[in-house]
Amino acid sequence: MAGRFPTTLSVDTNQHAGATAGIGAFDEVSAQATYGLMAVHGRAAGRPRRIGVDYLTAATRIVAAQGTLAAELSGLRGQPVGQVRVDPASVALLTVSQYLAAATAADPEHPERYEQRGTPPPFCTIDGIRVELETLDPEPWWTLWTGLQVPARLVDSGWHAFVTRSATAVAPLPPELHEAVAALTYAELVGAARAAGVAVQPVRSHAQRLTDPGLGGGAWSVSVTTDAVRPAAAAHPGGLPLAGLTVVEAGRRVQGPLAAHLLGLLGARVIRVEPDGGDPSRGMPPMVGGCSARFLAVNRGKRVVTARLRTRAGQDTVRELVAGADVFLHNWAPGRAAALGLDSTDLAKVNPGLVYAYASGWGDARGPGAPPGTDSTVQAYAGLGEHLRPADEPPAGSLMTLLDVLGGLVSAEGVLAALVARHADGRGRRVDSSLLSAAGVLQHSRLSGREPARPAWGPLGAPVATRDGWVVAPRTPAGYDDPALPVALAQVSTDEALRALHADGVPAVRVRTDLAELATDPAVRPLLDIDGCAFVRAPWRFLP
Repeated sequence: MAGRFPTTLSVDTNQHAGATAGIGAFDEVSAQATYGLMAVHGRAAGRPRRIGVDYLTAATRIVAAQGTLAAELSGLRGQPVGQVRVDPASVALLTVSQYLAAATAADPEHPERYEQRGTPPPFCTIDGIRVELETLDPEPWWTLWTGLQVPARLVDSGWHAFVTRSATAVAPLPPELHEAVAALTYAELVGAARAAGVAVQPVRSHAQRLTDPGLGGGAWSVSVTTDAVRPAAAAHPGGLPLAGLTVVEAGRRVQGPLAAHLLGLLGARVIRVEPDGGDPSRGMPPMVGGCSARFLAVNRGKRVVTARLRTRAGQDTVRELVAGADVFLHNWAPGRAAALGLDSTDLAKVNPGLVYAYASGWGDARGPGAPPGTDSTVQAYAGLGEHLRPADEPPAGSLMTLLDVLGGLVSAEGVLAALVARHADGRGRRVDSSLLSAAGVLQHSRLSGREPARPAWGPLGAPVATRDGWVVAPRTPAGYDDPALPVALAQVSTDEALRALHADGVPAVRVRTDLAELATDPAVRPLLDIDGCAFVRAPWRFLP
């Protein structure tokens, strides 16, 4: 099978990061600082914060694997690829793409502002249990808080902050909500929440996470769906690796839409199924050309078909689309696909060569009765609260869509592996991945015991304030731990601080706090398309 694999896979580690950050090589800490991840992760706290796991390292590895699989598939289809190049700077931008789009959208009616007054989740009960609450509907929210005697106006303002928390990375909840929970025991909170229809997920510890069965499993699994064989695919038409292939996507929020978006960046035609009237997320400000900038960050360029999935006609619409497609991808709630007659076994009868991808929240880890598998509840269950923050801070997840993004990356990787496998025998495949499996990828070094549960950084390992900004360093010389350093840096400008630190051999970088600056940075601009706002280009280059 010579020629199937690219002869070279390279990860460019000394291009844009060095040019932008003033350093000679790409590294996790500098990239988090330079490309806005620290800003978004820390937005709810009103200051940039370092993500306590090697998030971009994990994401770049997945994107590199995607490039390798796409190149292999291209070769199998008759268009060999000699080299795949992956730019980690593009990967970093991809992880904040919805926040970057919102920050660069010129919408005078809805300027992007981040309200910090208020306290984000998690909540803490009187007996010291930290919890995330989850509901996707305002009625249970209203029932819970009014039942706890919170004034209606605060319940309403709290709902808006709560329901937009992942999209904005802030959640300025009224303190009265936290006070109401703090007056209850955990058992009392669970009882009140269950009666209202609100899910409660404790923020679990690293030790609790280690008790979960199946740790160390793969990020995705692929299984054969049918013994029927699909006729051989047509030859590659030329162009990007997935050119000539069709993906039907019925996704919501970020995980599913991002997975399909990545397949589209690799050349596939993507058809998106939305409810009548369109996805409600299209209307979330700021707007670009009448559509949400955040929504467009992971959905632009897709053909849209509307369907009422609860009706036979809507289900038939999906079946008709799937009959001529290569991939069907969704991240519906558990059991919904089967209830609609659109599960993998159903659609294998329509198209035996279909790659059916389910990007779930929990996979099969928790069974019936689990809370909704959203970014925040999965972070809490997975023990990321301890992994993200050092030991002198209480454990808490991130409001940045860490797992939604990583889950989308993982799902797309699994689809590519299934497409390669399908080429060998013509049989359809099912791909299962989840936010929880994505968390396992992110936590691998900690769950395997190679790193301590809580991150530990030196004096400049987390952002330190200067007179007009912030600096951080990926490493500091031995003995460079003067406790007066933060006080001294606070007295000087960021430029002055960087000059002094570089003179001492400390490779410190500026922490970018305004994502809009990325669109005007000469080193970053080539990685973006500007069309009403900034969109991130594909992170791969495929060379003959």
